[in-house]
Amino acid sequence: MSRIKHLKQGEADFSFTLPFVIIGGGACGLVAALAAADQGVDCVVLERDRFPRGSTFMSSGFVPAAGTRFQQEKNVEDTPEIMAEDIMAKNKHEADPAIVNALATQSARVIEWLADRHNIPFELVEGFLYPGHSRLRMHCTPRRTGEELMACLLRAVEDAGIAVMCDAHVTTLHVDADENICGVTYNRPDGQAEQIGCQSLLLACNGFGGNPDLVSKFIPAMTDGLYYGHEGNQGDAILWGDALGAGLKDLHAYQGHGSLATPHQILISWAAMMQGGIQVNIGGMRFSNENQGYSEQAAKVIAQPDAIAWNIYDARIHEDLMKFEDYRNAFQAGAVKMFNTLESMASGLNIPIEALQETFADMDSHLSSGTPDQFGRTFDKDLKLEAPYYAIKVTGALFHTQGGLAIRPDGRVLKADGQAFKNLFAAGGAARGVSGSNDSGYLSGNGLLSAVVMGEIAGSAASKLTLK
Repeated sequence: MSRIKHLKQGEADFSFTLPFVIIGGGACGLVAALAAADQGVDCVVLERDRFPRGSTFMSSGFVPAAGTRFQQEKNVEDTPEIMAEDIMAKNKHEADPAIVNALATQSARVIEWLADRHNIPFELVEGFLYPGHSRLRMHCTPRRTGEELMACLLRAVEDAGIAVMCDAHVTTLHVDADENICGVTYNRPDGQAEQIGCQSLLLACNGFGGNPDLVSKFIPAMTDGLYYGHEGNQGDAILWGDALGAGLKDLHAYQGHGSLATPHQILISWAAMMQGGIQVNIGGMRFSNENQGYSEQAAKVIAQPDAIAWNIYDARIHEDLMKFEDYRNAFQAGAVKMFNTLESMASGLNIPIEALQETFADMDSHLSSGTPDQFGRTFDKDLKLEAPYYAIKVTGALFHTQGGLAIRPDGRVLKADGQAFKNLFAAGGAARGVSGSNDSGYLSGNGLLSAVVMGEIAGSAASKLTLK
């Protein structure tokens, strides 16, 4: 149970105090700690798990950034202004433009700082654009997995001599009469409660996707959906914030994904759809515009019979997907099926051949005429699906929530009346994101953009506060 302990005058007396305490050892908390270390500020990361993973571990590890040297090396022309426009267009201008601009403006600096100062081996993802992005701007580590990104960040934190305390489940924030955060209480595996004081505190403990009651309350469409996120995302930040009188924004927003291999529970990149692939239900019919975005596709897939769909694509797409470790894992696990004809695919997937033939005929008709289909999707002749065909059975899932504590562009938490707390910061999934009010505003990479870039911004701002 997340709690707030209000201290009386002179009651704050911690046996051990550090300038900066960070709750959460995912990408957000680790990047914030690196920012603090670079300013010479001592900090500790308190992680509830036995080993730091967070939602980043389960992601593809793609971080969008505009104007980086990695883009320039590939002759990609991009600016923070273009990136901000893409983000705001996807969320229909529902996000805070000041936060969007801060993230877009600082994104290149943060990516290059992590690469140059902390040896994170970023490279630019080429070959396709995710829905809503007008430029190639996804940066990832070579294996294209969040697991690898976390490993790189943990190595950097270790090299910097930063303390990461695992099995430290924070339960209570200590607040003085002036609403300053004075310290925290955390529980150890043996049940012992320990305390540590702080001059500033960063909530980097993500959202509430792992809390069924909060999901049911704020995201009813995903109440019965699979949660494919970190089980530690219990909403501690918003529960503490609510108890403190903090502002809460966009709690109905979330990132879903309409392409989680089932029953294997392996993420299949949406690159399959962006390069010409389609999704059909067990009746053999398409049911949406697959190019609108993978987040909103989650609820659409769940709404299909048996809450499943088949990703259908061809050898060209299969070869490109083999660049992704997650897809290779799915392939090795037997999730990927190959068929030489539509007839054999219909038989192998147990779907009506007449419906499948109608689906492909409809695509061919719109491809030839250049007209959009009933869902608004247009088809590129260069991306036409050709035999042999490949298929994967997928379901929709909730990955992480996008609403949270209201913050300033420097990560400082705002009260419900708009005034800022003096030394309380939030970033990543603990804070309001830039995806608007629902699932359709999520632009690919928004989660790690808020975690990595806002993590650095908030970590720097909190560190500067301790140096005053």
